[in-house]
Amino acid sequence: MPFAEYADACILGVMDLVRIYECLCDRTRLRLLALLGEGPLCVCHLQEILGEPQVKVSKHLAYLKERGLVESSREGNWIVYRLPAKPPRELSANLACLQDCVGEDPAFRRDAAKLAKVRARLEKGEAAPCAVRCA
Repeated sequence: MPFAEYADACILGVMDLVRIYECLCDRTRLRLLALLGEGPLCVCHLQEILGEPQVKVSKHLAYLKERGLVESSREGNWIVYRLPAKPPRELSANLACLQDCVGEDPAFRRDAAKLAKVRARLEKGEAAPCAVRCA
């Protein structure tokens, strides 16, 4: 399916499963989606949690955004990423499956522990001064 056609389908709320699975076939993108399943995060926090260079994290986020799996907003100097507010049914089902499976994998458990520390620092105002608010 040409990208323009795919973009139109996403706008209409229909998401091609092949496009979803293309996004899910990379471990870094799975880790990003699992983290964003817990709420919006700034690129700087995602980079810190994953222990990856900013350029790698940003490229994966751009890939996910281009395919409709994440949304972003600029808040001051920072870009905050989140899962779509109203994801298509196909995406919701796959994200739910991901959340069910992440507890089994050591890397995802480490990410969750690091995320909890970042969220605690955000609540105390000790984390990077980006625009992410704790939910």
